[in-house]
Amino acid sequence: MNILIINGPNLNLLGKREKSIYGSESYEDYYEKLKSVFPEVKFTYFQSNIEGELVDKIHEFGFSSDGIIINAGAYTHTSIAIRDAIAGVTTPVTEVHISNTLTREDFRHKSVIGPVCKGCIMGFGLDSYRLAVLSYLT
Repeated sequence: MNILIINGPNLNLLGKREKSIYGSESYEDYYEKLKSVFPEVKFTYFQSNIEGELVDKIHEFGFSSDGIIINAGAYTHTSIAIRDAIAGVTTPVTEVHISNTLTREDFRHKSVIGPVCKGCIMGFGLDSYRLAVLSYLT
């Protein structure tokens, strides 16, 4: 089982930014725990603040991996390019969010990538990623 995890803009600041929303753990620390929980999964992790790099990574893994988990950050609500990249590949993609975006500002209530993803998991903190992995194993 090969799963790519993609984090979009500002998620490199996890553990430092808006701790009341995103918690105090860095993604790198969480990622190590995630790998230990699922030793049977080969994970690849990629983070970028640049939209085109996220599109390129979806293209690179979108025909060969078993799953893609994406937290596109703010691009969730704006990026037709990421939406089209997801729609154009054969690998199933799961959208994740650390916070429950439906309880936040109105502009965060609509996901343009959601309609082309197999599902969305949100609001469970960093554990949203673990739940997304489980969706590929069951």
